[in-house]
Amino acid sequence: MDSITALLEGFATAAQPEYLLYALLGVTLGTAVGVLPGIGPAMTVALLLPLTYTLEPTAALIIFAGIYYGGMYGGSTTSILLNTPGESASVVTALEGNKMAKAGRGAAALATAAIGSFVAGTIATVLLTLLAPTIADFAVQLGPADYVALMVVAFTTVAALLGSSPVRGLASLGLGLFIGLVGTDTLTGQQRFTLGIATMADGIDVVVVAVGVFAVGEALYVASRLRHGPIEVIPIGGKWMTRGFWSRSWKPWLRGTFIGFPIGTVPAGGADVSTFLSYAAEKKLSKRPEEFGKGAIEGVAGPEAANNAAAAGVLVPLLTLGLPTTATAAVIVAAFQSYGIQPGPLLFTNNSAMVWALIASLYIGNVMLLVLNLPLVKIWVKVLQIPRPYLYAGILLFAALGTYAVNFVVDDLIVLLVIGVVGFFMRRHGYPVAPLVVGLILGPMAEEQVRRTLQISEGSLSALVTSPFAAVAYTVLVVLLVVAFTLRLRRKKTEVTV
Repeated sequence: MDSITALLEGFATAAQPEYLLYALLGVTLGTAVGVLPGIGPAMTVALLLPLTYTLEPTAALIIFAGIYYGGMYGGSTTSILLNTPGESASVVTALEGNKMAKAGRGAAALATAAIGSFVAGTIATVLLTLLAPTIADFAVQLGPADYVALMVVAFTTVAALLGSSPVRGLASLGLGLFIGLVGTDTLTGQQRFTLGIATMADGIDVVVVAVGVFAVGEALYVASRLRHGPIEVIPIGGKWMTRGFWSRSWKPWLRGTFIGFPIGTVPAGGADVSTFLSYAAEKKLSKRPEEFGKGAIEGVAGPEAANNAAAAGVLVPLLTLGLPTTATAAVIVAAFQSYGIQPGPLLFTNNSAMVWALIASLYIGNVMLLVLNLPLVKIWVKVLQIPRPYLYAGILLFAALGTYAVNFVVDDLIVLLVIGVVGFFMRRHGYPVAPLVVGLILGPMAEEQVRRTLQISEGSLSALVTSPFAAVAYTVLVVLLVVAFTLRLRRKKTEVTV
């Protein structure tokens, strides 16, 4: 009952004209970047991180959450009309959606994607509303050793399961942990890896690293692979949603929601895994299996619902435990930290008004996204006509300006360029960038909790694993790794058969 009261108070805040405009700005930006191939929510939130130095926390986080949700909606448009997923989680949508568009049923594909996203996003946000306070109440009781266990789970799963190679994921994590060590040791006051540069004594700012990896690195990578010539977009044809399409879509929407949400809450689960699982489930349960691979509407409805439900699921560990499980979530944690706010169990106690306004804005943003994506889909298609050289030059310009605005130090621009080039080569050689950012953000926190545990136990290493919760967490980690690698094998089989 307290949650309902707090949510209503959150709606009272989020419904103020100022916050409604911020929510509209966020979902509009999110949809636009979701439509554009190669520009995802993580890059956009990273580019806008300098806003945290001018906007109040509630406003900035409402914008970032809108970008996150909007990016999930927008990715389906290019998957269906261009066969080029704007977001990695929309890869599966392209399998059936593009075939529907070529068969003259593009309008139905876009409609089932948008309505399914709305249904799944709303149900998943209700689940977030109900679960988050309960998990936060439990997490308040956790000790330092328990937090170390949670962070080890996050490190291992994100590094081992994001990207095609666990070794490359762990290498990326190691680089992030190293960058997190740069600066002055808070306990001893000794400088670490600063190379004698005075500005490095305070460490490398998370904003600089996030903008460098996601914006500069991605812009350089996409520019290096830019295809020349006009982009061919399939015209939107056919009826929107007939009675037959409704009857074939509503069950996949619900199944996709309840597949996507729990997987989104698990470290390294995310939308990518849930969309493939949803697609495999729909193919198995369909009464028309022969249509799969030729434009089955269930193959669009289920994965799109799973995609958006997973996005809400990701917010559960982020808000209650402070654990980012995707690249975008990691950048949102950086936004929280820019305000001196640490996501976690105390967030619902110390910043109750802000967090409930944020959750309320997710409901409002979902309604806005449905309105933006169905009637205005032809406008979003025109976004694809923006000349790519201008687009990526603009991204690099904003990245440089935003980074300089953080500390007004030229050294930050040099660090930005170096990290951007590192991000480019990581993408070029198949190293995932999300573990780097997760390592950078959680690394210093993990170091602090390890030290605290050892101080309490008088140096006994066994204290790190003998806590009941820690023992359960490490057991769950082993199970997660086994299940995840099994799912990865199933996904590869699904890709081969498709």
